[in-house]
Amino acid sequence: MTAVRLDGHDRIADPLRGGVIALGNFDGFHAGHQAVVGRAVHHAKDDGRPAIVATFDPHPVRFFKPDVAPFRLTTLDQRQELFGAAGADAMLVLPFDAALAGTSAEDFITGLLLDRFGAAGVVTGSDFVFGKGRGGNVVTLADHARRLGFFTEMVSPVDDADEVISSSRIREALQAGDCATATRLLTRPFTVRGAVQHGDRNGRLLGFPTANIDMGPYLRPRYGIYAVTGRLPDGRILKGAANLGIRPSFDPPKELLEPHFFDFSGDLYGQEIDVAFHAFLRDEAKFDDMDALTAQIAADCERAKALLADI
Repeated sequence: MTAVRLDGHDRIADPLRGGVIALGNFDGFHAGHQAVVGRAVHHAKDDGRPAIVATFDPHPVRFFKPDVAPFRLTTLDQRQELFGAAGADAMLVLPFDAALAGTSAEDFITGLLLDRFGAAGVVTGSDFVFGKGRGGNVVTLADHARRLGFFTEMVSPVDDADEVISSSRIREALQAGDCATATRLLTRPFTVRGAVQHGDRNGRLLGFPTANIDMGPYLRPRYGIYAVTGRLPDGRILKGAANLGIRPSFDPPKELLEPHFFDFSGDLYGQEIDVAFHAFLRDEAKFDDMDALTAQIAADCERAKALLADI
């Protein structure tokens, strides 16, 4: 099921009015986020109400620090699909702009959650803060709920074997090339979605054609070679090896994600594909000649095939 996309500037109308809203950033939609949304969906089903997941776009960090390096773990389109798969009827996109940043916690609750969105209930994580100057938190929500007649639930953080699951931990794992930890915390591999663009055809000349994708707003995992899978628009899943980085053996340096899919010869230009990161193989390296580079790519592909054998 795909969730309907709602614009946070608009008043929610029937039949989605009176819903239970899961409120947070939900970038990555990791196991902790899934617990929050799961509770909202549970309440909604019990009460016969719509389940709505609210997310901010742009991320508040991007609004307050516009020059910060790319850090997103998901796009809006990916979140919309993930929320729908988790049982949500709609994704409510709250545009984080100057108006929202200047909205007091009380006005956020009364003017937005209750009046504009018609919330019957609100579910958040325990660390969620909102309103001008981060003036509101779960205690603020609970106090207003008692007085204004809606219900609220705070969901405790989800732990794994080490510590609380968080987007920060996932980003740190990816920046270290630790795909296994990122996959465990996300409950799925980190996946980049993008349109395949024309490149310099270096891969094709070497006998390993690649689908070139710009990383856009995504976090940059550790530069290097990865075992990946690709999902095509028609649903086909392909196995491959990908280079993420600036291609030091070629001039000029140009950052790209370049997956080479095994046993595939079709034309992917202009198509939007998903590339999932399964395992880090090695760091980027500069080779003295094309023969050495070609030999290393062949070895990388064989290792990736072995790692992906059970997928």
